Amino acid sequence: MRRHLTRIQSLIFPGLALMVLAAGCRGISARGEKSAREELAAVGGLLQTNLPSLTTNSTLRDSVLFAVKKHPQVIAAYDDWAASVENITVARSLPDPKLTFELYVGDILTSLMPGLEADFPGPGKLAARAAAASAESRAKYFQFATAVQQTAFAVEKSFYPLHFLDAKLDVNRQTLGLLASLENLARAQNEVGRGTLQDVLRAQIEQEKLRTETANLEDSRRVLLAQYKAALGLHSEQADPPVPVQPEFTKTKTSDEELFAAALKQNPRLKELEAEIKVADASIRVAQKDKVPDFTAGGKVDVKANPFVWNPQFSMTLPIWRDKLAAELAAAQAGKRAAEARLSAEQISLAVDFAEQTYLIREADRELTLLRERLLPRARQSLDVSRAAYRSGQVDFLNVIDAERTLLNFQLDEIAAQIQRELARAELSLLVGGVPPENAPLLENSKPAR
Repeated sequence: MRRHLTRIQSLIFPGLALMVLAAGCRGISARGEKSAREELAAVGGLLQTNLPSLTTNSTLRDSVLFAVKKHPQVIAAYDDWAASVENITVARSLPDPKLTFELYVGDILTSLMPGLEADFPGPGKLAARAAAASAESRAKYFQFATAVQQTAFAVEKSFYPLHFLDAKLDVNRQTLGLLASLENLARAQNEVGRGTLQDVLRAQIEQEKLRTETANLEDSRRVLLAQYKAALGLHSEQADPPVPVQPEFTKTKTSDEELFAAALKQNPRLKELEAEIKVADASIRVAQKDKVPDFTAGGKVDVKANPFVWNPQFSMTLPIWRDKLAAELAAAQAGKRAAEARLSAEQISLAVDFAEQTYLIREADRELTLLRERLLPRARQSLDVSRAAYRSGQVDFLNVIDAERTLLNFQLDEIAAQIQRELARAELSLLVGGVPPENAPLLENSKPAR
C-alpha cells in the first residue's frame, strides 16, 4: 500500500506543479490587441493628468475641460471601452485545460487514473472571435467620444442661459434706474403743472412690475446654477462652482459645405455606427466558423497498472444542426443590414440637424445685426426724444413709457439672439460637426494613432 501511495504522489505532485505553471501562462496577442491597449492607456493618461480645478478666474474652456475629465458619464463610457478592450484577450484565449481524476473501486481499488485534457476551438475560430471583440472595442471608443462631446455641449448649454440671465438682470437694473429718473421727471412736471399725478403713478407701476420680474429672474438663477453644476458632474452636496465671467464667442471660419463634409467624416456617432457595421462583419465570420468542429485532446495514466498504462483521448464536436448554423449566419447578416440602415438614418438625421443649426445661426446673426445697427440706436434715440418732448409738454407720459418698453424689449431680444446663436454654434461644432473640445481626452490629442 505504501508503494502505491508513493507512485501516486510521484504522478500527482508533478501534475499539480504543471497546473501551477500553466496558471502563469500567457496567450498570443491577437491582431489589433496591442494597439487597442496602447490607445486605451494613452486616453487614460489624458483623463488622469493635468486635472483642472475651477476658480473665479476659470474660463468656459476650463469648465468644459473639467467636465470632460471628471463627469461620471465620461468615466462610465471610458470604463465600458476598457472592458471591451479586455474582452479581446478573453475572446482570443484558449479554454482552460482540465485536470481529471478517475478511479474504479470494487472490493478493492483496481484502477486510479489522473489525467489532463484541453479543448481546442476549430481553425480560425479564435481569430474570428478576437476580430469581433476588437471591432466591438472600436465601437465602444466612439461611444466614449460621443459621451465627451455630449458632456462638453451640456456645459455650454447650461452656461449660456446662466450667463445671459445675469445679462438680463443687468438690463433690468439699468431700466429700473431709468424708470426712477422718469419718475423724478414726472414729479418735476407735475410740480410745474405740465404733468399729472397719474404720470408719477405710471412710472411707479412700471418699476414695481420690473422689480417683481427681476426677483423672479434672480430666483430662477438657482435652477440654472443647479443645471450648470450637474453638467460639470458635481453632486448636489458639493460646493457651487464659480461661473465664468465672460462667454467665449466664436466665429465659424469654414463654409457650411466644408463643415458638413467634415461632419460626415468625423462625427463620433457616425464613426460608432460605421464600427458597428465592422462588428457585424466580424460576427458573420464567427457564424461562418461555427460549422468547423472543435476538438478535445488529453490523456490519462493508470497508476495502479504495472507498468503504467497511458490512455490518450481525442474527441471532436459534430456541427450537424444545419438549421441552427443557418440561423446564426442569417442573424449575423440581418444584424449587418440593420447596422447599415442605422448608419444611413443617422446620416439623414445629421443633414437635418446641420441644416437646422446653420439656419438658427444665420437667423441669430441677422437678428443681432438688425438690433445692434438699427433698432437699438433708434430706440435709444426715440426714448431721448420722448423725454425731451414730455419735458416740454409736447407728448404725454405714455409715449415715454412706450419708448422705454421698446428699448427694454430690444435689449432683451439682443440677449435672446445671443443665446440662440451660441447654443446653435456649440451644437453644430460639438455634436453635429464632431469637433472635439480643446485638450479633450481623445485619441486626436494623444500620441498613439490607429
